[in-house]
Amino acid sequence: MALRGVWQLQKLIVSYCDWGGSSRGIRAFMESHLPTFKEKNPQLEVVTELIRAQHPHLKGFYKNKNEKVICVKNLTPEEILDYTTRLRNSLGRKVVKLKTRHVIKHPSVQGTWTTEVKF
Repeated sequence: MALRGVWQLQKLIVSYCDWGGSSRGIRAFMESHLPTFKEKNPQLEVVTELIRAQHPHLKGFYKNKNEKVICVKNLTPEEILDYTTRLRNSLGRKVVKLKTRHVIKHPSVQGTWTTEVKF
């Protein structure tokens, strides 16, 4: 995703194994979808990395010094393409767990409405 017109994902590393069965989908992805993905995203540095005896994964490096790793073992090339576009479209921010379901900037003076309110 672009924040103020600047793409946040700088580098994408595609790690795979050349003989493992769990890397079958990512090898097919690299043959069919990865060249067109590189052409459509010239701002992105895409690197393939051969790591033997490990499951395949995608690793994205962002401008804010964060990184995201997604395991793509036993996935189809179309599913791996979805994960690469999700990495490209995300801002790279850390996931923040909300303390409550009801989050507002200016809470009401009367309190939050519930169904147990007795009139």
